[in-house]
Amino acid sequence: MIPKTRNVLITGGSSGIGAGIVVALAKEGNNVYYTYKTNKERAISIQQELNNQKCLVTPLEVDLGKDASFEKLLIELNDIEIDILINNAATLQYCNFIDITPQIWDYTQKVNVRAPFFLSQFFLPKMMRRKWGRIINMTSIGGQWGGTLAIQYAVSKSALIGLTRSLAKLSARFGVTVNAISPGLVATDIIKDEVDTYEFKQKVENIPLGRIAEISEVVNTIKFLCSEEASYITGQTINVNGGMYFG
Repeated sequence: MIPKTRNVLITGGSSGIGAGIVVALAKEGNNVYYTYKTNKERAISIQQELNNQKCLVTPLEVDLGKDASFEKLLIELNDIEIDILINNAATLQYCNFIDITPQIWDYTQKVNVRAPFFLSQFFLPKMMRRKWGRIINMTSIGGQWGGTLAIQYAVSKSALIGLTRSLAKLSARFGVTVNAISPGLVATDIIKDEVDTYEFKQKVENIPLGRIAEISEVVNTIKFLCSEEASYITGQTINVNGGMYFG
């Protein structure tokens, strides 16, 4: 039986797409937990705003790239039956390929791949036992066509697509769907260091729809995948990119 009020966990929920997801799913009546790394003020502000609207939301502080912090998060969530897991948090550091250090590589993979893997490992078996669940992984167009400004990021997002497909095969017969959302260029802070580069401007000029996406356009796709209307969709990477890539 599908609970009327679903428990949702969204990583990276204090800004950008993540904050948009928190607001949208909370307003649909779900009990939403969301993580943040450093922006406590913004995380609390979202909580207060939504609590004032009678929405149930709980911010959780965590650094997904640090083992002790990640393990503490799992302890905090141990007794909560998460129905919908949205692996949204990511780290992106622009640097030349030759300048990528083992530290940059390791931290990127921990946040962008390891955390989604082990959060899925933690919650998926419980979803399978309940015969219902949703896992949505936020990947990127960079994970599909590569990139030169942050190769370690592109590699991590490509790995996330592989994780999505594998978990979808594992869990489909138990009523759990696992999908990935692959945005192109979205109006968020994560691209603020890229907007003035020649490569970024060329990308925008080559978008068939002629613009970058609004956060709401990505969030609406996530809302659909969380719904019963999307119950026959699994193992897919849904492109929300204005026609940048037809993969």
